[in-house]
Amino acid sequence: MTRAVITHHPQRSAAADRPDVDLSASVGGRVLPDPVLTASGCAAFGRELEPFLDLTAIGAVVTKSVMLAPRAGRPTPRMAETPSGMLNSIGLQGPGIDAFLAEDLPWLTERGIRAVVSIAGSSVDEYTKLAQRLRHVEGITAIEVNISCPNVESRGEVFACDPDATAAVVGAVRRSSAPGVPVLAKLSADVTDIVAVARSAVDAGADGLALINTLLGLVVDTDTMRPVLAGVTGGLSGPAIRPVAVRCVYQVHAALPDVPILGMGGIRHGLDALEFVLAGASAVSVGTATFNDPSAVARVSRELARALADRGFGSLREAVGHAHRHGRQPDPEPGEPAPPPPAEDPAP
Repeated sequence: MTRAVITHHPQRSAAADRPDVDLSASVGGRVLPDPVLTASGCAAFGRELEPFLDLTAIGAVVTKSVMLAPRAGRPTPRMAETPSGMLNSIGLQGPGIDAFLAEDLPWLTERGIRAVVSIAGSSVDEYTKLAQRLRHVEGITAIEVNISCPNVESRGEVFACDPDATAAVVGAVRRSSAPGVPVLAKLSADVTDIVAVARSAVDAGADGLALINTLLGLVVDTDTMRPVLAGVTGGLSGPAIRPVAVRCVYQVHAALPDVPILGMGGIRHGLDALEFVLAGASAVSVGTATFNDPSAVARVSRELARALADRGFGSLREAVGHAHRHGRQPDPEPGEPAPPPPAEDPAP
């Protein structure tokens, strides 16, 4: 008896199972066919993920933050597992802008992979020079201005902790970048008022915001009784920070509803991504989840499409900021009559 052999095509099956939902997303004026991107620092420049998913089908690859000169980063150990997350203290290790432009960006553009180039520096002048180097380079979808990395040697370099410093860097990058390339400011939640910093970035010329970077954390080894990381502190990522990230997205969207937000922080599944979208994110990035599931970006996209369809949404854009439609009414001032209850929204 002859037994039939069935060949499984995972990508074809995934496409067949995807609901008919418009997943196109607008980020800083640039329309992406898919709203799920990688997160900076979690897949270098994309090569590591190529065997596991079609990188041309996802929203974009957000590169590891590039600096002017090659950087060795911080000493080891650099990573530590935490409950529902991890700490990293890489210290912006990288090859520098020359090697990036010679090797890494061409690798992406030659394959038709959308690239969001993340840049980082220790001064406004460094950010300006990086933007100038990228100004006439083809194939850049957007520039992410990383002003919020918590694991550099000096906390004084975290520009996102101060609205004025944020404006200085973002304004310099916007003036030095190509007019048609969106500039996204990546902000930190390690601030008292993230809305004030976000507003400062937008007023300085940011076309969109990336929320949030990792949170500053520390782990102590109870056997050695010393910090686990050689650099002492590191950036906390993973599901543990998701409620903080969603809060930041919600607050910024409430204050700046017309500003596109790239939301990130502990997204592992489609429902996690949906939470960010409902809070106000126009698109999302998946980072830490790729360490144990390199195909997570594509999987989250499929799960997000199903979650949107199950809730009656025909497109991603219909769901952006939907949670704000049912926000709690503010308490009336003393002596003022209470506002009427909000009318029920029809089903999406």
